Amino acid sequence: MYLDKEKIISFLPHRDPFLFLDSIESIKKNDKELKAGDITTNNDTLGVEIEANFHVRDDLQILRGHFPGNPILPGVVQVEMMAQASCFAITVRAADPFNINLDVAFMGINNSKFRKPVVPGMNLKIKCICTKCRGAFNNPIMSYDCKIFHEDILMSETTILAMVKY
Repeated sequence: MYLDKEKIISFLPHRDPFLFLDSIESIKKNDKELKAGDITTNNDTLGVEIEANFHVRDDLQILRGHFPGNPILPGVVQVEMMAQASCFAITVRAADPFNINLDVAFMGINNSKFRKPVVPGMNLKIKCICTKCRGAFNNPIMSYDCKIFHEDILMSETTILAMVKY
């Protein structure tokens, strides 16, 4: 399931300057592309993979102050980027994912590592995989292992825990 920026905006409540996804390239499980409503149980959500893209533009406001003359995308923004991408696992659970009232509560981040600086001009690939899913089907608590790559080089990684209501 490919989603452009317009579809991302119709799903996530985030807006510029706090939207850090340009596209969702795929949502799949076991190399099979998934679409809305394909997942019907919490167990089916395990192993769902999301792949997204973000281009680090020179004009991102956050870069003006971090750091002048040597801009680096803050680690907290990288974590937010991974969290935004992970939300798209829900799109394969809902029958009409672009007509829901999404409410996400960040519950924790663990094992975050920032391996290399992320700088303007980089094209980032964000990969998230659902590793745990518990609770009510339309109000699960989900855990994701997430990574950011640039040209197949691991830039950062974290584990995200969130409650997702829809």
